Amino acid sequence: MAKPNTKAPAKSVSIFCSRCQHPLFKYKKGGKGALVKCFKERISKDFTIEPGTCPECKTVFARDMLIRGTPAFKMIGGKVWFK
Repeated sequence: MAKPNTKAPAKSVSIFCSRCQHPLFKYKKGGKGALVKCFKERISKDFTIEPGTCPECKTVFARDMLIRGTPAFKMIGGKVWFK
């Protein structure tokens, strides 16, 4: 499979924890679909202390994975929302 586009999209979204509404990431998201994965190279601001865990309520919201050979977070359904 092809690697993700290296040029980050211009649109930036804020990602929040669904349980406590604490901000988790500022992310350069491409497309209009749901948030399924976050490539680590596209995260512009990281508010977490431990990767994939909310710093406020300690909920695990993502798993660390390699997607198409690139480090990424695979989001767990219903644990995060973005705007």
